[in-house]
Amino acid sequence: MKRVLLAAVLVLCGAVGFAQQIPRFNPDTIKTIQLDSNVNIVAQKLNVETFIRAITTDTTFYAAFRKMKKYSFIAENRIYTYDKKNKVNGKIYRKIRHHNSGPVKMEYLVKQDTGKVFKKNGKYQLYTVEMFDYIFMNAYKTDFAEGPAAGGKAGANEGYKDKLKTLIFNPGKPVKGIPFIGSKTEIFTANMRQYYDYGFQSGTYLDSIPVYRFRVSVKDDLSSWTKDGLMIKELVTIFDKRDFAILGRYVDMKYSNMLFDFNVQMNIEMSYFGEDKLPTKITYQGNWNVPLKKEERASFLILHKDYQLGKGK
Repeated sequence: MKRVLLAAVLVLCGAVGFAQQIPRFNPDTIKTIQLDSNVNIVAQKLNVETFIRAITTDTTFYAAFRKMKKYSFIAENRIYTYDKKNKVNGKIYRKIRHHNSGPVKMEYLVKQDTGKVFKKNGKYQLYTVEMFDYIFMNAYKTDFAEGPAAGGKAGANEGYKDKLKTLIFNPGKPVKGIPFIGSKTEIFTANMRQYYDYGFQSGTYLDSIPVYRFRVSVKDDLSSWTKDGLMIKELVTIFDKRDFAILGRYVDMKYSNMLFDFNVQMNIEMSYFGEDKLPTKITYQGNWNVPLKKEERASFLILHKDYQLGKGK
């Protein structure tokens, strides 16, 4: 179970761009933001503490996933797995219509698999892909839903879900129960701030939404040994200027010890549909290795579109 949890942790903390095929090792993928300038903003009552406080107290980012339950929409999911030379050895493509008006159901419009995707017993070859399926295929109805699980296996997994939610929706807070990692996510503590640069800029998102881009990154002048001990290398958060709601988040993580090593990046972008903010794009790229298992390399692109508010919602 710990190995599955680690896979889930890495799926929720990492990003990659997408063209015809998901390229490897791309940087921050929030390309839809046009920055006003490279000069940091100087504004009264607006400083680094303002953004840190907003990140650590925000609930709107998580709420956006829960609001998906009110909508019918189409999801396009592309997954690529890679060998040690970063050549694609497995592909998964799903185009799914989620019907949330009336009885909830998923209608597969396209379902394609090629290469090394499944084991002989029908399970996924990689834990990373298994956790992708667990987290995002059901995000709109279970893992991100309010209230306790309905017992059984879901109830037993509820503690693991809480850890995953903390990692992506509450960055900067400790994640209890994950050996050697839990406290390394606390990048806003007084002790950790000496290792990071904090800065913010003004810009425009999706050609019309005024935003702030707040970036936390490891200082360049640190020793290699110190940098290696810092798990979160970069955290970028996009805020709507009008109400400080979070519209995007990018996380870059890398860490290695005697038990495991990983290098993962993830990007999440939101858009407005009527009065609701909803997820539109999730991208992931990750390499990770744990004892007694071969190294896993995968990248995902998740696109949500054609949101339609369900009847009576």
